[in-house]
Amino acid sequence: MVNSNIDALGIIFPNSYDDLVPELVADRLMASIPFAGRYRMIDFILSSMVNCGIDNVSVIVRKNYHSLLDHLGAGREWDLTRKNGGLNIVPPFAEKTVKVYNGRVEALASILGFLKSQKEKYVIMADANVAASFDFGAFLEQHIESGADVTVAYTEEELPESFKNTEINSKSLYYTLDLDGQRVTNIKINSKASGVQNFSMNIYAIERETLIDQISQAFVRGYVYYERDILSPHLVTLNVQGFKFEGYSARISDMKSYFDENMKLLDENNLDALFDKGQIYTKIRDDNPTRYKTGSRVKNVMAADGCVIEGDVENCILFRGVKIKSGAKVRNCVLMQDTVVESGADIDYVITDKNVVISENQKLQGTDSFQVFVEKGKRV
Repeated sequence: MVNSNIDALGIIFPNSYDDLVPELVADRLMASIPFAGRYRMIDFILSSMVNCGIDNVSVIVRKNYHSLLDHLGAGREWDLTRKNGGLNIVPPFAEKTVKVYNGRVEALASILGFLKSQKEKYVIMADANVAASFDFGAFLEQHIESGADVTVAYTEEELPESFKNTEINSKSLYYTLDLDGQRVTNIKINSKASGVQNFSMNIYAIERETLIDQISQAFVRGYVYYERDILSPHLVTLNVQGFKFEGYSARISDMKSYFDENMKLLDENNLDALFDKGQIYTKIRDDNPTRYKTGSRVKNVMAADGCVIEGDVENCILFRGVKIKSGAKVRNCVLMQDTVVESGADIDYVITDKNVVISENQKLQGTDSFQVFVEKGKRV
């Protein structure tokens, strides 16, 4: 792991945009959604922080966080088991007078005491709905050199169709930026504009003392959202700079985007681009290499360790421990951990959650625009 002793602490908000993929977050949160065969969404941001030398990371959870606790553990895989700093998972307060937070302001207000006690000069905040190998070192370097109060990362891309249908009063707010050079002059909330936009990644760099002052003042005023309530109204007085991210990124905005972003990784160019800034760490599962038994036929498949393939598989993402029995036909599918497709089953454009069983001779047919989803632990 790279350790450049970067003078920043990380804060990750793992529940952001949960309501965009309700099928996948019934028993988990956005950050622990499986992605790319053997990873979870949080692995990419957390590993990027660690690779840049950030060794003090807090994850402020909101709900459905038991799977994330199981995945992260004490942070050993990310070298975050430390006496000072390391991985800090912050659960919701169980007090009658404290409600579960909605936006960043309320979330950060719950850890103000922690922020005041830390030694790092800067704070980097991020959501976990985007998978990317992000260079936080270059990000913070630009922030310092520009003299900005806040720096926000963005990509140039068209808005996902699912975001275009999001109402202005939705909890899943997204932001597009107007820029003058690198300075942000306007933050648009849930814009319906067409064409390529400066689409915020919701990754921010700011001095820790400045953030403490902002949150202290905003919380007593009843503010909820950092971008909407703190940044957007004060762009004249706040020097907010943009950082253009030009690497590969996969943004989860609905079930179709989840399917599409996984399937894009069957292209080796996309796969290499996603992992181009250093290793992505994840929870270790001691498993055998994938076995391709006599008679199996496989084409254009990403298979994680522990899989056993006896049937026909084409254009699929197979997570750890997936079993395709003899005579089964599996095409254009994303099958999560320990899914079993029994003999004679024929499935096309299907997403399965963990521990699903597709019964013998069962046929499931989705389409490129609408995939069949089978929830966790079900037998069909």
